[in-house]
Amino acid sequence: MFTERTSIGLDVHARSVAAAAIDSVTGEVFQTRLTPSYDHIRSWIADLPGPAAVTYEAGPTGFGLYRALTAAQVRCEVAAPSKLQKPSGDRVKTDARDALHLARLLRLDEITSVAIPTVDQEAARDLVRAREDCRGDLMRARHRLSKLLLRHGIVYYGGQAWTGAHDRWLRTEAAPQLTWPATRMAFDADYDQVLTMQARRRRLDAAIEDMATASEFTPIVRRMCCLRGVSTLTGFGLAVEIGDWDRFTGNTIGSFVGLVPSEYSSGPSRVQGSITKTGNSHARRLLVEAAWHHRARYHVGAVMRSRWDRAPAAARARGDEGNRRLHQRWVGFLERRKRPVVANAAIARELAGWCWSLAVMDC
Repeated sequence: MFTERTSIGLDVHARSVAAAAIDSVTGEVFQTRLTPSYDHIRSWIADLPGPAAVTYEAGPTGFGLYRALTAAQVRCEVAAPSKLQKPSGDRVKTDARDALHLARLLRLDEITSVAIPTVDQEAARDLVRAREDCRGDLMRARHRLSKLLLRHGIVYYGGQAWTGAHDRWLRTEAAPQLTWPATRMAFDADYDQVLTMQARRRRLDAAIEDMATASEFTPIVRRMCCLRGVSTLTGFGLAVEIGDWDRFTGNTIGSFVGLVPSEYSSGPSRVQGSITKTGNSHARRLLVEAAWHHRARYHVGAVMRSRWDRAPAAARARGDEGNRRLHQRWVGFLERRKRPVVANAAIARELAGWCWSLAVMDC
């Protein structure tokens, strides 16, 4: 319930901040434009009738302003942009109007706040997302190289690509076939980019492995690794992206990562569409990739046993139960001739629930 005298809305940008404040006693509205300096914002708030509460939308500017205001004993709410209520007939959008709208919503206590990570959690998340960006850069570099060769009729038939044998083929057989100097220079540039991205990915993988073995997320990661498809990198990525697992349930975690079907129902009609793809896209991709591993026949191999050895007995039993359940779900979908991508999305949604049950397990 809103209890402060002044409600403040900030529309934060990289080089400017539009600010609006409403005094709930006098009804007076204060509006101004500030610099992004935390000291400037704090000094303006200090001149307003107190106590005051502040809100701004989550975005690329991060949570530095939230931490600065909290340290100054000012209550701050970081609003989830997708949950903001706006009039359907409003067709005028300016920074000043957005700031005033935020101040009004805060005064009405209609702000849905996002979970604020700690500094350590945000640093771990940055590392995981740097690895995600590196993965995408490596994929694009490989595509550029393979398509360059394809345009010159050079195709690899020796098995799976991007292995040691494929790398030797690139250097000893594919490259000599490019006789034009300009084409060979393009090949060398693309090949060098592939090697650079591979080396960068290895460094990031090693850093994540080290952090996963000695951090606040280590117990959660070891428990989630009892599920098939959830390696240390995947488990650590899910742990840092979700953060506080206790704010969800097994039913709501799927909607947070956008794996529930969209729906439009009115009166007697009910129409369900594709998954919403809202929420955390990084966690959703990890879950979708992990779900494919449950399609193959389930057996406990050496890799899974090594992961189980680092987890508590209750987590091992829970993980084994989840692995059997998810594989049976795959079998059922295939018997019903469901499209694999549709079936995998359903498996990923259920896998999110199993990950949640292991993350919140008290053992």
